[in-house]
Amino acid sequence: MADRQRKPLRTIARPFVADGPSGVSIRDRLKGLSADDEKVLRTIGEHMGRLASADLARRCRDGLEHSTDTWAARKRELTAESSSRWAGSVTSNMHDQWGLSRRAQWQHLVSLDAGIRTMRHRLSLPVGEKGSRGAPGGYRSKLEWFVKTRRLAILESAYERVRAEREAGRVSVVRGGRRLLKQRHNLAAANRTPEQWRSEWEAARWFLTADGESCKRFGNETIRVRPDGDVSIKLPAPLAELANAKNGRYVLAAKVSFPHRGDEWRDRIEANRAVAYRIHYNAASGRWYLDASWTRKDLPVIPLDALRAGGVVGVDTNADHLAAWRLDQHGNPMGAPRRFDYDLSGSATHRDAQLRHALTRLLHWSKQTGAQAIAIEDLDFTDSKTREKHGRKKRFRQLISGIPTGKLRARLLSMCAEAGIGVIAVDPAYTSMWGAEHWQKPLTTPQRPASRHEVASVAIGRRALGHRIRRRTAPPRQHQSDAGGHRTAQARPGDRGREGNRPLVPGSRTRSVRAGRGTNAVDQNAQDRSVRSAEHVQLLLRL
Repeated sequence: MADRQRKPLRTIARPFVADGPSGVSIRDRLKGLSADDEKVLRTIGEHMGRLASADLARRCRDGLEHSTDTWAARKRELTAESSSRWAGSVTSNMHDQWGLSRRAQWQHLVSLDAGIRTMRHRLSLPVGEKGSRGAPGGYRSKLEWFVKTRRLAILESAYERVRAEREAGRVSVVRGGRRLLKQRHNLAAANRTPEQWRSEWEAARWFLTADGESCKRFGNETIRVRPDGDVSIKLPAPLAELANAKNGRYVLAAKVSFPHRGDEWRDRIEANRAVAYRIHYNAASGRWYLDASWTRKDLPVIPLDALRAGGVVGVDTNADHLAAWRLDQHGNPMGAPRRFDYDLSGSATHRDAQLRHALTRLLHWSKQTGAQAIAIEDLDFTDSKTREKHGRKKRFRQLISGIPTGKLRARLLSMCAEAGIGVIAVDPAYTSMWGAEHWQKPLTTPQRPASRHEVASVAIGRRALGHRIRRRTAPPRQHQSDAGGHRTAQARPGDRGREGNRPLVPGSRTRSVRAGRGTNAVDQNAQDRSVRSAEHVQLLLRL
């Protein structure tokens, strides 16, 4: 049987410095709201939410024919039922929602295409054909082969349908969330009553968002927050009779302080710089919250060579922990590796808290070691989560799906920006395999064996530093020494000779060895030397 040709290695992308976060978002709870305050907030949210739903439907109908003229027409219709600023916030947010659905549609197409190509390849192979390291083999039985032909037809039909929708500019959007919508059909599994679900559904469809405006008082005219914490809302035109202050505004009884980044927020609003606000209601806890957000511009970018000068911390991302190892600028592992565990089970809030806690410990340890950057893989499992690519490896597919690549990347970039630590993204190709091949054995000791994830972090760090992953190759035998002889004990100029024979010294030496009879003693006069022995000089004078 002829040997199969090995699949060529793909090109390794160059490491790069990841861009920091482009915006900031902070949150504070609206405490002390009166019954009238909550009633007004619900009324505004329902009114603007109804307008937002109608505007999103119209934006979806426009599809690819959307233009500035259609945008202006939508805004004029909304202005009559709210205000110009409320209408601007609605149209911009609904346009962003349409764009998000458009990008999700493209990712769905990519996933379908990857599954179709893999299934076509496996169906073209004989039944029972074993796969190679780089490509899957054939299916195990005729029954499985037949079932996969039917599934291939289903995927091809879905691909053509989604592709036609994309070419036509049609997207599917659910205001309030598709997951919450599907829970309505199985409330027992969601552990909710119909009243609880209805409350969450209505709150999710409210619209209480106001975009910021530069050079306006305190950075926002619609939802205005003063430096002392007072919150006032510009009411839509049909709800102007609910105002309790001048110019059709309603002032809430609650005050906010923003304990996190409060000084930065206060500096912005006192300088009348744009700050966007969003008021939302948590139906499960019955609490109201206010989010403030703004964009960051002209962030300093540290060059890659400057980050490499102080060494890096290589980080290997896994489904349940982060494996990290400190490397100096030459690519040598320093100290012992570290492991930062997290548990991604439970609610989204719990998962987010686990990620933040693990990253916080990672950043604290990185600062203690003096590293200036963290090296992490630029992971993207968009086309690797399908069962068509990995066959029956259900646990492996769950493992890949469980790695929080998107959330981890966003959290790490934002937290590193605040800690003053750079982030270097590297190509993830072959890091685990080459790390285990070249570093697992040298770094393993009887007291502490090195795991595959730990040596993968070493490979990631070396790639970020611009070094090759493998260790230096030992030279051939003839280059290790002088043609087979040892060369590390050569004497320096001026030192007493240690490799040659001892000189012949006249006189008695020991009882067992007479003078001039040592095994290594030689006649120094026979050597080509400028200095002769005293006996030889006297002999020459006699002659």
